[in-house]
Amino acid sequence: MTHALVQAVKAAAVAIAVFAATPSLAAEGGAHPEKAGWSFSGPLGHFDRGQLQRGFKVYREVCASCHSMNLISFRNLMEEGGPEFSEGQVRQLASEYKVTDGPNDAGEMFERPARLSDRFPSPFPNEQAARAAQGGAYPPDFSLLAKARTYSRGVWLSLLDLVLQYQEHGPDYIHALLTGYDHQPPEGSHGQTGLHYNPYFPGGWIAMPKPISDGQVEYPDGSPTTVEQYSRDVSAFMMWAAEPHLETRKRIGFQVMVFLIIFAGLLYFTKKKVWSDVAH
Repeated sequence: MTHALVQAVKAAAVAIAVFAATPSLAAEGGAHPEKAGWSFSGPLGHFDRGQLQRGFKVYREVCASCHSMNLISFRNLMEEGGPEFSEGQVRQLASEYKVTDGPNDAGEMFERPARLSDRFPSPFPNEQAARAAQGGAYPPDFSLLAKARTYSRGVWLSLLDLVLQYQEHGPDYIHALLTGYDHQPPEGSHGQTGLHYNPYFPGGWIAMPKPISDGQVEYPDGSPTTVEQYSRDVSAFMMWAAEPHLETRKRIGFQVMVFLIIFAGLLYFTKKKVWSDVAH
């Protein structure tokens, strides 16, 4: 075994040891979420339009009172690859929001109905106001949350996820968190006043109370109005908000892989043809 190969093996062993020693959410007091099935998983994944529309309904009626979504514009809701609401629906939705604009000719700021190009207004004017209203806790912005949250699945499952291109750990975690409020804390475990037990949150205690209950949001398409369904729908919507061009990325990636496979085949047979008359 050459010196370079020995060094490479040692480096790989060190990387695996460090990876294995990385503390997981479970080690910090958070349970491991189950790997859920999502329509947007895998290299050919795509969003379920009905699910995104239901998830937006949950966000608007439940989550938007505390959580902002500063990176999403109203017009994104009607773009291809997203919830794909009609332009009329989105214009009506935008008109129900007020945004601060200005200054006007008098140098004063003013409020006006939102336009398609406006981003969703925050429920609070600033972070300090949000913390004051939430007892010191700051509700995170929903725009990138599904990509910012994750959990550890261990060394071998993480390597398997890498091979299978499973990238939906964020939605798994959000879904588990929203459905985890009915668990009872371990005997003898007590959190600070104002905290709520949820085994999927690192440390086990979270400032956000149970946000949603069965029957709280009505679905016009007849889907179940349960916490399980709500959590799956809003998790999918948050994944779209974090990566609105996911379908385009996966479609182009698949096309590139097909091209590379065909190109590699052409190169192989070209090489055989060019060198077929050369003695070896």
